[in-house]
Amino acid sequence: MKFNKITTALIFTAGLATFGVQAASEPSQGSGKITFTGSIIEAACSINPDSTNQEIDLGQIAKSQLKDNGQSTPRNFDILLENCSFEEESPVGPGEDTRALVGNTVKITFGGSPAAGSAGPINTLLGITGTAKGAGVAITDGSGTVIELNKESNGRELINGDNTLNFSAYLQGIDDASLATGEFTAVTNFTLSYM
Repeated sequence: MKFNKITTALIFTAGLATFGVQAASEPSQGSGKITFTGSIIEAACSINPDSTNQEIDLGQIAKSQLKDNGQSTPRNFDILLENCSFEEESPVGPGEDTRALVGNTVKITFGGSPAAGSAGPINTLLGITGTAKGAGVAITDGSGTVIELNKESNGRELINGDNTLNFSAYLQGIDDASLATGEFTAVTNFTLSYM
């Protein structure tokens, strides 16, 4: 009887080992890895992830278009703010029903190295790197006003919920003598401040 129990246990163990080897030798039918990232911020609005790292293609611009401080065609881009939540102020006087929102104005600062011109840095144009020379990138607000680098923009009023901040960018010639063809890159980081 002991012999049968030992034999049965060995056969069972061998069967499990064979199944394990067989399962391990099955071809993979796909696998992958998903990493979730983000950050928690102390702000009235969340920033849509598509807005945090953008790449705006200004296109292939003819050198002749940039002569005499010429500009390329502006390319639009947005910063999307989500789930904005602002407190309401108490009515100012008796019988007033309108309540203003508190802290619902946002200012944006675009940081970066200014473009260099013959007279020194030009604080309204973002410097470019690469083989192209003699130009810089201008960033404008929704009304077309150029935003000075490293300085807060005019405030924009926001509403509770989702908001879209509209901007445009274009390449502008600075110095005809140093204007050179080639590839370029310009990088700016933006910061929001609520008031």
